Amino acid sequence: MVLHNRASTAPDQEESALPNPPKPFEIYKPGVYLHGTKADLKVGDHLLPGQPSNFEEGRISNHVYITQTLDGAVWAAELARGDGPGRVYIVEPTGPIEDDPNVTDKKFPGNPTHSYRSREPVRVVGEVTDWVGHTPEQLKAMIDGLEELRRTGKAVIYD
Repeated sequence: MVLHNRASTAPDQEESALPNPPKPFEIYKPGVYLHGTKADLKVGDHLLPGQPSNFEEGRISNHVYITQTLDGAVWAAELARGDGPGRVYIVEPTGPIEDDPNVTDKKFPGNPTHSYRSREPVRVVGEVTDWVGHTPEQLKAMIDGLEELRRTGKAVIYD
């Protein structure tokens, strides 16, 4: 199922012809970082730390979170707060990045998720405009699992 397809020939946009959803932990392209959100951003915009979290109401995020996997960015785009369509941006860190301890230390030692975060701005340099999202069943299972973590007090975010 294509959840977002805004094909364009603009040089700052990048397309990926994906017949199937992206594979977990598979790097999108070497050296490329991605950010999934529902925010409508333009090339040159910056994602800034100190903004409301995409995922938890009332939380201010001290970091900007990025990944090198399309699957991770797609999950972020699909699960982000907001009413707009999910978007996957190609981004460039402007400062140091570190492994995201929310997944690398707690769930996947060694960072096979290629998940990172930065306390510095991250610049939008393009957008993946044709990606395959998760099935409604996968989305429901993820949302139900996250809700269970919240309900039981296990939805801890190390930010």
